[in-house]
Amino acid sequence: MNTAIGTTIWALGGLAGAVFALPFRKVKGWHYESYWLIYALFGLIIFPLALAIATVPDLFGVIARAPAKTLAMCALFGALWGLGGLSWGLMIRYLGVGLGLAIGCGLCSATGTLIPPIVKGEAASLVADLPAKTTLLGVFVSLLGIIFVGLAGKAKEDELPEEAKKAAVAEFDFKKGLVVALVAGIASAGMNFGLQGGEWTLADGAKTSLADLATAAGAKPIWAGMPVLIVVLAGGFIVQLAWSLRQNAKNKTFADYATLARPSSAGVIFWSGLAGVIWACQFVCQKAGESFAGSIAYISFAIVMGSSVLFSSLIGILLGEWKGTGPKTRAFLALGLAILAASIGIAVVAKTL
Repeated sequence: MNTAIGTTIWALGGLAGAVFALPFRKVKGWHYESYWLIYALFGLIIFPLALAIATVPDLFGVIARAPAKTLAMCALFGALWGLGGLSWGLMIRYLGVGLGLAIGCGLCSATGTLIPPIVKGEAASLVADLPAKTTLLGVFVSLLGIIFVGLAGKAKEDELPEEAKKAAVAEFDFKKGLVVALVAGIASAGMNFGLQGGEWTLADGAKTSLADLATAAGAKPIWAGMPVLIVVLAGGFIVQLAWSLRQNAKNKTFADYATLARPSSAGVIFWSGLAGVIWACQFVCQKAGESFAGSIAYISFAIVMGSSVLFSSLIGILLGEWKGTGPKTRAFLALGLAILAASIGIAVVAKTL
């Protein structure tokens, strides 16, 4: 175990999660559902699959040796994330990068950390010892931070005129954004359950996993989590694909794809694909960092999401999303960010107890 290296890798994943949407600002000429599909294709299929093939010998053989039930459950939780992920883009459209990701990632962090052990029937493990109790405290502290960030968003809506709000976030709508953020944050927790899955019990009672099979096949420990990652993401992609095509049919926007071969669409493909690659890096970092964390790897999701909250909020400030707000709003925001930073600190401390 090397908690410093693991935490650093997770923090880099959080940074990726905070900035992934920025390339979308460069996308011109295509409708939302069309360029979202390009993003999903690169982020959920092309990039993670290419990385897994490059780092895990006999990748498809490793996956084939896992029980069908295990693979299906991983894909199913990936699909649950897919439903939440559809709301992610809308959340940013209504709330902006800073506020949207702060609320969404914060909720995702809390639910993604608590749900897996509860669903597995291991809820007692959350309070089994001092490290577990400290970790749980960190989760509740993060929820408190989310509340203050949310209060900052509500105060922003109340005090700024429509022109000022739209100048920073063109479609700013706190009420719609909050509903979407709740859906995105809670449903997206399925990602962590899927990533912490991929294990099963052998006939002799011993447990094994896709990561164990990958290591046995010759993969380095840092890349052993790639097989379960691509299974989970495949489940998410199916949902994203179905939604995008449905929206294309509803809005009569299939014509976007007819321009794929034109030079004018090169920018759309590049920027949408780049957003997908950056997005995928947060979960590549999550699984890579877990190789340094041992038995407490489940806390990785909380640190990745918590880091995303901090980085996204700082980016939102740099982008001017809080420009013109008063002392009360900024105090709420500063307090929320400080509490969220403290929650990450608590999580790190918990790993050393």
